[in-house]
Amino acid sequence: MKKFKAFILFMVGMATSLPTFAQTSDFNWVAKLQEMDGNQVTLLVILAVILGVILLLLILMIYLMSFMVSVFKKQNPELAAQPSWWDEFKLKYITGKMKPVGGKEEKDLMMDHSYDGIVELDNHMPPWLANVFYITIAFGVIYFTYFTVLGLGKTQIEEYEEELRIASIEAEKRSALALSSIDENSVVFDNSTAALNSGKSIFEANCAACHAADGGGGVGPNLTDEYWIHGGSINDVFKVVKYGVVAKGMIPWQDQLSPEEMQNVSSYILTLVGTSPANPKAPEGEKYEPVAEEPSEATAEADPEAENAD
Repeated sequence: MKKFKAFILFMVGMATSLPTFAQTSDFNWVAKLQEMDGNQVTLLVILAVILGVILLLLILMIYLMSFMVSVFKKQNPELAAQPSWWDEFKLKYITGKMKPVGGKEEKDLMMDHSYDGIVELDNHMPPWLANVFYITIAFGVIYFTYFTVLGLGKTQIEEYEEELRIASIEAEKRSALALSSIDENSVVFDNSTAALNSGKSIFEANCAACHAADGGGGVGPNLTDEYWIHGGSINDVFKVVKYGVVAKGMIPWQDQLSPEEMQNVSSYILTLVGTSPANPKAPEGEKYEPVAEEPSEATAEADPEAENAD
C-alpha cells in the first residue's frame, strides 16, 4: 500500500507541475492575466479552488485507505502477508516475475552463441514492454483503418491545403481591414495595374464630366499640369476626392466610393500629370513640387502602367 500511495502522490505531483514544463519564453502568465476581464479572473479562481479541493480530497482518500488497510491487517494477521491488488497488477502487467536464475535454469535460457565469453540469455520480454508493442500494433491497425481504409481522417496534404485556405481567408480579412481604414493620412500612391485600371474607370464614370476624360479640365481645373489649388500630393488629392470642394460645386465622394476606390482614383489622377490633353485648361493654383516618392512628369511618362492607364 505504501508503494501505491507513493505512486499516486508522484502522479499528482507530475500533473500539478505540467504548467511549469509547458511554459516557454513566449508565454507570459502575468500578461495573460492582465488581459482577462473580471468574470474570467473570477472563473479562473473558482476553477483553481475546485481543483485544490479535489486534490486535497484525493490525498485524504489515500491516507484513509492506508489507515483502513493497516487496521485491517492488524485485525487479520494471516492476510498481512498476502500481496495487495497493486502488487498483483504490477507483477502481471509491468515487471513480471523477476528472480535470479542459475544452474540448470540459466543453461536452459542460454543462447547458443557467445561473444568474448559474454553469454546472452533468452529471457522473456517484460510485460510492460510487451504491452507497449501490443498498444502500438493496435494503434497502427486503427490508424491505418481510419485514414486509409475508411478515409475518415485528413491526410497531411489535405491538412496543409486546409491551412492554406484558412490562411488565405485571414489574409483577405486583414487586407480588407487595411483597405477600409485608408484615410487622407494613411493613403499611399498605388501604381499597380489593377489599381490604376480601377481608378481610370472611376475617373471616367464620375470625374470626366468636369475634368475631361484626358484630365485637361473643363468646369473643374486641369489635372495634367503642375499647378494645384489644394495641393498635389497623394494625401491632398485623396482629401479633395473624399470631402469634395462644395464651394466650387464638387461633391464629397466618401459616401459613394470606398476608401480603396478613392485611393485608386487619386493614384490615377496623379498619373495624368505631364500628359498632353487635347484642350488643356489654363493653370490654376500654385506650382507643386512632388517629393521623390510621388510620381513626377518623368516617372509618369516612363511608367508603362501609367501609360496603359492613360
